[in-house]
Amino acid sequence: MKPHFFNFIKIFLFLLLLNSCSAPEVQNDPTSQGDTTTTITNKTFDFSTYRQVKITINDVEKYTKYDVYAYSDEPYFDGNQTFLNQSNEIVTEPVYRNDILNKLLFSGVPVNGVLVQTINVPRYCTKLYIRRNNNLNFSSTIILIINDEAPYTYTKAATTRKSTATVSKSTTTTLVNDYLYCVNSSAELFQVNPLNGQLTYLSDMPMGSVTCAIDQSNKCVYSIGNKSPYPLMKYSIANNSWTTVKNIGISGPRLDFNTTDGLLYFSNLDKLYTINPTTGALSAPRTIKGLHDTSGGDLAFAKDGTLFLCTFSGLYRLQLDQANVYLSTRISADNLPFQPTSMTFDSKEELWLANNASSSDLIIMDTQTGGWKYVYGISAQNNTDYKRTINDLSTFRVYTTVDTVVDSDGDGIQDQDDAFPLDAAVAFELFTPSKYGTGTIAFEDLWPSYGDYDFNDVTLNYQAIVKLNAQNLAVQMDIICHVKSNGAGFTDGIGIEIGNLSPSQIKSVSGSILTENYITINANGTEANQQHAVIILTDSARNLLTEHTISIKFTQPISTIDLGIAPFNPFIIANKERKKEIHLPYSKPTSLGDNHIQITGANRDTKGNYVSDKGMPWAISFIHDFKVPKEKINIAEAYNFFIQWANSGGTLYQDWYKDNPGNRNTDKIQN
Repeated sequence: MKPHFFNFIKIFLFLLLLNSCSAPEVQNDPTSQGDTTTTITNKTFDFSTYRQVKITINDVEKYTKYDVYAYSDEPYFDGNQTFLNQSNEIVTEPVYRNDILNKLLFSGVPVNGVLVQTINVPRYCTKLYIRRNNNLNFSSTIILIINDEAPYTYTKAATTRKSTATVSKSTTTTLVNDYLYCVNSSAELFQVNPLNGQLTYLSDMPMGSVTCAIDQSNKCVYSIGNKSPYPLMKYSIANNSWTTVKNIGISGPRLDFNTTDGLLYFSNLDKLYTINPTTGALSAPRTIKGLHDTSGGDLAFAKDGTLFLCTFSGLYRLQLDQANVYLSTRISADNLPFQPTSMTFDSKEELWLANNASSSDLIIMDTQTGGWKYVYGISAQNNTDYKRTINDLSTFRVYTTVDTVVDSDGDGIQDQDDAFPLDAAVAFELFTPSKYGTGTIAFEDLWPSYGDYDFNDVTLNYQAIVKLNAQNLAVQMDIICHVKSNGAGFTDGIGIEIGNLSPSQIKSVSGSILTENYITINANGTEANQQHAVIILTDSARNLLTEHTISIKFTQPISTIDLGIAPFNPFIIANKERKKEIHLPYSKPTSLGDNHIQITGANRDTKGNYVSDKGMPWAISFIHDFKVPKEKINIAEAYNFFIQWANSGGTLYQDWYKDNPGNRNTDKIQN
């Protein structure tokens, strides 16, 4: 009895274990019914979540670089954060900021006065943010996408104030353009043009801050983070890059750079320190006497070296006495009706301030009388609402006598505008979907039978980076990708067809992972026996479960219009059956694919257009990191507005897949 009993236990445990393992979605049963209920009434909809947009920029000025971003009016919620605020209080608050700089689509320089690119943008995207950089003179504009085109012609912006200062040397006169560089607790670095009030985004900061100081000679911004360990951060204006000098352990609202001794002057409450900007070394504090309120404010050096300081009680002039104590003299006669957070002198020695508000104003103050006026912002009543706090600002000056142009690789693009300053073959990059974003292509692999429409059989995340030369022609494309979901029971390959190119236009393909011995490739890495250039990323989705890069080099530089736009014509190869390709709706198979394949059981795609007789696709592509449904959860159950979107032909609920309130049922979403 005992041996039989133990054998029974072993069999029971084995069956229990077998039953508890999650079975693959596909049992390799060609007669599987799949989901027979989900029906789309709009039988001609292609399920596209994005569209192609042609951008044409006209600008004849030399040394002008453009960055083009997808634009949204909605602020980005960056979570609840704990930080030191302008009043020297530790607070926990929701933080919102713009997310524009994370949506860079491409950069380039006009050639013969014209820059043209075609890109993919989400269908809900109706505007583009265009940033112009002419030798560090930044400006920006928001343009509408109309009929899938976005033309822009540069004209000098009108000014509401008199032009800035001039510098005279012997017989020459140099114009100085001032820009107010601003930071805030939302980790935004942006500039305001004091001539017209125009705001231009410059960079996302490593950490929020209420301090900003500029070293003009070295073209860098210094800022102290508002969270422990309070790093001293340094931003290169020319290179658009951040580094941390040192964690200094304290923070506060006031900072400026002294050109006389090359030190940062930093103040909090009634104390003033100096900081070595190279080492981050912090001096012993000096006391400030005579301040009526020690909260908030800023400090700034005038051209003659006079040190001014403001707090929430007004503007003061500081004088260092023989005992190394700063004595303050109040200039503003009355308490101000606003709380100043920022202070800087422009090239005309006008003192600019910003106030403590959810939408800050910019103010000019007289350093002799303390008189002031609103110049920009809501209180100025001139249609300039910045919709953000300015916690500190500093002045950056750009001179028309341009420094000697540095072009290390000799490609005609100066180093500060060149993404690859030491490589003459490449200069710029074009991103799909954006510099910091990824796209997703989600497949069902039971075609032409119904699937269960959880779209997690093969789900590929990707970013395509096209490298451009100085003439804005493509020389290489890198596809950075990984399979984020592989719920299929089949061994499925993944490929793309670049329909505008022949295999001979590809110089080389590197990085493809082929392990299953059913793919034949040419010497250049493209798939053999194809009319168009076909690149097999992998012959088994399991090979791409971690991030991997496939690089494609072209035999000759080609225009991005001739190249086309990623993800081109993507497909999977089901169960190592080479002719069984599964494509996006209404796409065509490659030369080796067959869209009228013979199967056992019902064919649900008799037209061969990769849309079922009930209107459902076997693949969907997103300019977004799509979160796939859990196993066996229909996409319509996980996403509340999928059906309405599809039935409307894509006109309703265009952002149905985003993490907006009401869009998703998070308990039914896998990742």
